[in-house]
Amino acid sequence: MRNSRQNRLAGYCTPLVLALSLLLASVSASSQAKEHGHDAAKGKDAASESEHGDDLPERKLPVDMSHSQDGQVTIKGEDVNYRVTIGTQPVYGEKDRAIAALQYTYYERKGVDDTSRRPLFISFNGGPGSGSLWMHLGYTSPKQLVIDDEGYPVQPYGVRDNPHSILDVADIVYVNPVNTGFSRILDKEVERETFFGVEADVTYLADWIDGFVSRIDRWRSPKYLIGESYGTTRVSGLAGALQNRHWMYLNGVILVSPTGLGLETEGPSPRANLLKLPYYTAAAHYHGQLAPALQEKPLLDLLAEAEAFTIDELLPFLARGGFVDSTTRESMAEKVARYAGLSQQFVMDYNLAVPASAFWKELLRDEGFTIGRLDSRYLGLDRVNGGERYDYPPELTSWNHAFAPAINHYLRDELGFETDLQYYLFGPVRLWDGQGDTNVGEELRQAMAQNPYLNVMVQSGYYDGATDYFSAKYVLWNLDPSGRLRDRMRFEGYESGHMMYLRAEDLKTSNEHIREFIRQSTPAEGAPASYGRVRRR
Repeated sequence: MRNSRQNRLAGYCTPLVLALSLLLASVSASSQAKEHGHDAAKGKDAASESEHGDDLPERKLPVDMSHSQDGQVTIKGEDVNYRVTIGTQPVYGEKDRAIAALQYTYYERKGVDDTSRRPLFISFNGGPGSGSLWMHLGYTSPKQLVIDDEGYPVQPYGVRDNPHSILDVADIVYVNPVNTGFSRILDKEVERETFFGVEADVTYLADWIDGFVSRIDRWRSPKYLIGESYGTTRVSGLAGALQNRHWMYLNGVILVSPTGLGLETEGPSPRANLLKLPYYTAAAHYHGQLAPALQEKPLLDLLAEAEAFTIDELLPFLARGGFVDSTTRESMAEKVARYAGLSQQFVMDYNLAVPASAFWKELLRDEGFTIGRLDSRYLGLDRVNGGERYDYPPELTSWNHAFAPAINHYLRDELGFETDLQYYLFGPVRLWDGQGDTNVGEELRQAMAQNPYLNVMVQSGYYDGATDYFSAKYVLWNLDPSGRLRDRMRFEGYESGHMMYLRAEDLKTSNEHIREFIRQSTPAEGAPASYGRVRRR
């Protein structure tokens, strides 16, 4: 059974490098290439204009427009009538001048007389240069791209109804930040720093959300932000910005495959690599690379064991650094190797802190495969078996293959959005100001402390090697060191990868978890908020 599953995964291993994941908490080399090409194209256009004049037509995005149509979807056996609006809304700069336009798609259930109790979800993907298509056509909306039950492309490409959408309980808007999807900069004189940085991104998007909520008259509605990958950095910062600068208070923030949220320095480090060990265990278990005593255990039982080892033994070992005797070091390396499905010598070669890039190349090296970064169930075929890094991410090739035709067909043909602009799955947002000392996790914690209605849920896939599930747990545990906010925090894990909703079983389960989260975070009508600073007699 496992061999047939591996063979199937290996069957989609065409070595196309469309992009390295801008779904992750860093901008990929592919986005740099895209931007360099974009800048070069602009240079050619400028040269052409100098020769032929300035009256050449340009591909432009409408600054402020909307188009609506009605639809129906059956969710959990109930017919849900809705209106979908595709449109653009400006980003305003100095003197209230439009400097960019963001394209959005908004779904609202029809027949709702009182929206004061109906939640509004605002959805972002990551990158930071990724379009909103992934959760739009993969997760929560009433439309889903055509894929099989494990997430593989199916021809003919297109969309179908999503019977697990949360539209039965909440309205949803999917937003494309600047230079993602169809969203574009309008004023070429505006500095790129206005949009492309952690704080800049949060600042202009908070302004945009304020305007959007005002336009659709939803200030009284319970409001939720949901972000995936870098989108979790974005929505964590937005929770604080909306509350502190726009006086917009949220009921919930959902972090799908979260980054480190700035709680610690981003990038490789021994502790970051050690925290990935439970993920290594999950991937090795999936591919049958563990010793029989571990391989026969149910996944969740095994992961609990690997987590306890990581926290109770491995991290304390790390604290002693190089001041550990060789016997103890070798014994610990043997344990790490056992849980990771690697050789003891390989683990020793990395001082017990094996980086994920080496793990993806090494785990199935003897079988001639690499494993995926965003979803380690996928297999890749490199040009050579040697080396420390794989040639391409096999999972991303598959996902781009399915999503690109689906989103273009749906927005252009079914919703009637007329433009010849390219839809950027991954857009040119370089150079991005990462502002490594920006702690959006602390901004989220402060927002929770000041708003007793605000709840947080984390959703992670066990086979996600980019934003691994145990690091996400670690971030959640350390978001509030006091422990006084933990009753408003929730973690859910799934037996899939970065986009756990692409697996049919997890699509159903994860949407149901969102419904539960809404119920949990929606107070009874008239129930007062209990602020900690007010002592009730």
